[in-house]
Amino acid sequence: MRPLVLTEFLTLDGVAQAPGGPEEDASGGFRHGGWLVPHYDEVMDQQVIAWFAGAQDFLLGRGTYEIFAAWWPKAPTEDDPIARALNALPKHVASRTLRSVDWDGARLIEGDVADAVRALTAEDGGELQVHGSPVLAQTLLAADLVDELRLIVFPVTLGSGKPLFGAGTLPRTWRLTASSVTGTGALVLTYQRAGEVDTGTMTPEQV
Repeated sequence: MRPLVLTEFLTLDGVAQAPGGPEEDASGGFRHGGWLVPHYDEVMDQQVIAWFAGAQDFLLGRGTYEIFAAWWPKAPTEDDPIARALNALPKHVASRTLRSVDWDGARLIEGDVADAVRALTAEDGGELQVHGSPVLAQTLLAADLVDELRLIVFPVTLGSGKPLFGAGTLPRTWRLTASSVTGTGALVLTYQRAGEVDTGTMTPEQV
């Protein structure tokens, strides 16, 4: 077995849509694309590079695949470990609309996405990493397939846009395994799945 790891950039109110630029995803009339850019710094960049180092392959939704495929094959790889990983490693693409993919190492998932992901994680090896892909992320969360969350939460609220956690997200407890704060006020958080949700009742003595 190997872990499925979800990496996501989020606003304080949970929006994951188009963090890197207006052209990424304007669907639904979204007008705030690029909201993370003023808060990105070198510390954050080094953390993302460290996360990419554990990847054996990638799982991408259609939108993120198209964004990545338009940019990363053209990026120089000599001094960019993210570009090297994305261009060299296998990429599994989940899409109901694409009929083919032409990025080297990419293949379309056939059949049910959850079943295909279960088969991938049943193999031995390194991390199966999901980056962005908020619609796919909701599918994976609803199917209880995510083992680790790597979140960078930015000091921004938008009030609209695609959320990471949708109505189908299963009740689960997550254990915080790492945390830090960047110089721009973003929270870098790593959680591992810990199990079912426990509940209780607060008493006056505890308040």
